Amino acid sequence: MNPIAYRDRALFCDNVALADIAADAGTPTYVYSAQAILENYRSYEAAFGAQPHTVCYAVKANGTLAILKLLAQAGAGFDIVSGGELYRVLQAGGDPKKIVFSGVGKTAPEIDAALTAGIFVFNCESEPELALIDALAHRHGIQARVAMRVNPDVDAATHAYISTGRLAHKFGVDIADAEAIYDRACQHENLRFEGVSCHIGSQLMNPEPVMEAVDRVLNLIDRLRSKGFDIRHADLGGGLGVAYKPEESTPDISSFIAQMCARLKDRGLHAMIEPGRSIVGPAGVLLTRVLYRKTTGDKNFVIVDAAMNDLIRPALYSAYHEILPVRETNGQRSIVDVVGPVCETGDFLAKDRELAEVMPGDMLAICTAGAYGFVQSSNYNARPRAAEVLVEENSWRVIRKRETNEDLVRGEVE
Repeated sequence: MNPIAYRDRALFCDNVALADIAADAGTPTYVYSAQAILENYRSYEAAFGAQPHTVCYAVKANGTLAILKLLAQAGAGFDIVSGGELYRVLQAGGDPKKIVFSGVGKTAPEIDAALTAGIFVFNCESEPELALIDALAHRHGIQARVAMRVNPDVDAATHAYISTGRLAHKFGVDIADAEAIYDRACQHENLRFEGVSCHIGSQLMNPEPVMEAVDRVLNLIDRLRSKGFDIRHADLGGGLGVAYKPEESTPDISSFIAQMCARLKDRGLHAMIEPGRSIVGPAGVLLTRVLYRKTTGDKNFVIVDAAMNDLIRPALYSAYHEILPVRETNGQRSIVDVVGPVCETGDFLAKDRELAEVMPGDMLAICTAGAYGFVQSSNYNARPRAAEVLVEENSWRVIRKRETNEDLVRGEVE
């Protein structure tokens, strides 16, 4: 479902007019649909059917507490990549037995915190990491469940910065070396090798590379089991893409999971996946107010109060986000750059975009901003970070207050 739609020329999120939110909460403000988040999560759950599984939401996509709590109450697991994300999930009531800890640079304090919490598994990305977890688990007097993250050398056909499955990338171990690594790792008495993990990248619009990686992982699991390893689960990653442009089609979750389940059938494996963007991305928008219009040479600029510090994806990835006026108009359209106040030429939200003739004071909604939006925001140019709002059926509430100037210097000393 698309929670963002026009009614009588006014743009709504579910049953709430975005103009009403902007009037009360101010701008820039992120707005999320609780209904859309839950429907996207439940699409994964329903698609697995009888296949044993855990859907572990990728916290890095959007780690706001209210969203984590919403998913925790729906029964989701969580994929974390830092001690801070672990803390957030636990604060939101997430079940530690449904947490997988990924990432190439886990520190000793982060591992200690995860062992204390009793997480389900560490997705390990190097042999030195295995040794560290073994030593810390020994101090705790426990065995830690681990899975090696293998790199299948599959081209994910996505942006270079979010592709993670080639041998040139920092993630995982070469799948060709995995059997030898599992053999050597048997020396670690405080580790339980019960899984294999793989993740080839994000914003994947074609399931074929994922299925190629799944086949390689399952072949590895067959070989490990033949050697006596008690492999019980396969973490097959996440990364399913979303449509950022109106003409794009979104990959079908049910079809994607059905292909995965067909490969898992009769293997006696618990499947784990780590979707993030496809759960929260389409559920959110960034509201911003037009400040000025400006023409320089052949360029027309619409200057707004949101900037690259609020939404860095256009500047970082050359990413496209549809931009809609909060009040629909059939008037003249023109080609403009939508830019923010940050002192960088790279501070843009859209370039050479055909947009309605909006004027100062008008509101715009930057769409599909629920993932990798606020979570990547910063205080660059000493700009307080945006507020966040959650729409729940016919009502809405602020789930993160807008930062103040006082917040900018909190923790500093002169």
